[in-house]
Amino acid sequence: MPHPLQPFTYCPACGADTFVVRNEKAKQCLACGFTYYSNPSASVACFIRNKKKELLLVRRAKEPACGTLDLPGGFTDRYETAEEAVYREVKEETGLSLGNCRYVFSLPNIYPYKGVNVHTLDLFFECDVEHFDGAQAADDAAGIVILHPKDLNPEDFGLLSIRKAVLMYRDFNEHDCAIK
Repeated sequence: MPHPLQPFTYCPACGADTFVVRNEKAKQCLACGFTYYSNPSASVACFIRNKKKELLLVRRAKEPACGTLDLPGGFTDRYETAEEAVYREVKEETGLSLGNCRYVFSLPNIYPYKGVNVHTLDLFFECDVEHFDGAQAADDAAGIVILHPKDLNPEDFGLLSIRKAVLMYRDFNEHDCAIK
């Protein structure tokens, strides 16, 4: 796998073209000494359940993985908590206002964006709503899909960490276990 900062040739501090690999997660400028670390970006994804224990999913409107299933969610904004990102992203993509949300687990991911691999830490939440009435696809979502957890097929999801999360969630729900 190429270095996470491989596409970046110039130092972001001084602009010199002497930005070289320092180690597996950083590059350093030979001209000014600036070191940039490639730490993961935070993103959130939500398993949204109604009273019937069905899940609300979205169909991706954009690349990567346009047209595949996804969990509502996205990248956290600066100065925003993961919980605030959950409420904002779900509102933007579905129009739903969430009630009870709880963190369930995290997974590392590589999000391919226009030729650059963005390393992310995906934070997964489970959120409850009374019903899905009024949910409409918007923003990064092209459609709404409602499924029962037992009917989830991880291969229908285009992003690797989402596939892994869906498999974990489905397996825990089949055994009536709580995700820990």
